[in-house]
Order: sequence, then C-alpha cells, then structure tokens
Amino acid sequence: MNAFIASLQFITALPLGKPRPFDPKGIIIHFPLAGLAIGLVLALFDQIVSAFWPPLVASVMDVVLLAAITGAFHLDGLADTADGLYGHRDREKALSIMKDSRVGAMGLVAVACVLLVKTVSLGSLDNGRFLVLVVVPAYARSAMMVGMHFLPYARGEAGTGSRFFETPLSTIDFKFFAAPLILSLFLGWRGLLLNLVFAAATAALIFLYRKKMGGITGDMLGAMAEIIEATLFLAVCVGSIP
Repeated sequence: MNAFIASLQFITALPLGKPRPFDPKGIIIHFPLAGLAIGLVLALFDQIVSAFWPPLVASVMDVVLLAAITGAFHLDGLADTADGLYGHRDREKALSIMKDSRVGAMGLVAVACVLLVKTVSLGSLDNGRFLVLVVVPAYARSAMMVGMHFLPYARGEAGTGSRFFETPLSTIDFKFFAAPLILSLFLGWRGLLLNLVFAAATAALIFLYRKKMGGITGDMLGAMAEIIEATLFLAVCVGSIP
C-alpha cells in the first residue's frame, strides 16, 4: 500500500496524507493501479454531473477534473515537449527548451488540441461510458511505464529523474497492467480497438522519441500520458454518433 499511495502522490495532487517512503521502482510499477484510481474518481464524478448537465457540459467538467487531479502535471509536460520537439532543433537545444519554465506557442496549441479532443470525445461517448472512464487513465499511465522500459533517460545521470531509470523494468513489473487489460474485455469490440490503438500509439511515440531525442524525459513521459489518453478517448467513441 505504501508504494501504491506513493505512486498516487507522485502523479496526482490528491490529498493522501504524509509522504510515503520514496521507492522509484515501486512508484513506477504501480502506475496502472494509480491510473485506475484516477479513472474511478473520474467515472464516479461523471455519474453525478451527468445527472444534472447535458453530455458536452459534463465532459468539460470531466476534463477539468482530470487536470485538477493531476495538478496539470502531465499537461505541463505536454507543453514543454511540444515546444522542445517542434521543428528541426538539435537534441541539446530541445532539452534546454523543455527545461525552460516558460510555455511557447506550440505548447499552448498542443495543450488546447489535447483538451479539445478529450472534451469532444467524451461528449460523444455513450455505451460503456463508466468503464471507459475507469480504464483509459490506467492505460495512459501504463504507457509511461512502457516508455521507461524501452527508452533510456535522455538527460543522463545529471537529470532530476535519473533515479527512476536506475533499475530496469522487467516483464513481471508490468503485472498490474493486467487489471485495466482485463477490464477492457468487458467493452467488447471497443475494448479490442482500445488495445490496438494503445499499442500502435505507444509504439509510434516511442519511435518518435528515439528518433528525435534518443531517449525520454519526465516532460516527454507526461506528454505520452496526455496524448495516449486523448487518443484512446477518441478511439472508443467511434460509432457513438448516430
């Protein structure tokens, strides 16, 4: 439980009491379960607001809650990554831009696009809405695990996130990913589509990161979570509009 709570404390802004012992690998391994916890809060919140407001308004409130739960942590990473990777900058220049606290035009555009995709997709979602809201955040946080497994830390030992890459992840460390994977089976063909899109989108981002940076950073992990989350919400709403 300490590792699970520490994982939630690391990737959310939820008030969970005193900080738990810092265990980098334990935090990473519990990302899928932390994502499920985020998704469950989101799904329950959606049930309440959907009883009083139309789907599009409820979706706006859902997206706002998602940003609030994470303290916009991943959105900040998305903005920095978009600013750094846009254009034909060399690796060192891109890393320098991502470290800058200021947000550029490309970062603002990327955040706006992701938030719009999430909002409109959730507004169109009908069948299996509760379960989709539970599992998609778990898949998005699981994608960060995949990125950390296949890519080295781009900033090397001097980077603040280097401790999370000290111990490589093995196959058994992905055991908690089985939870959202099993739950997705109850979505029928949408669950199959969700898994196919997850695999394709995650692989595409890893390929892009390897080609552009030869590794990954904390900002790029946050961007991966946001992009995967938006992409999966978009995928599972296929066929929802008459």
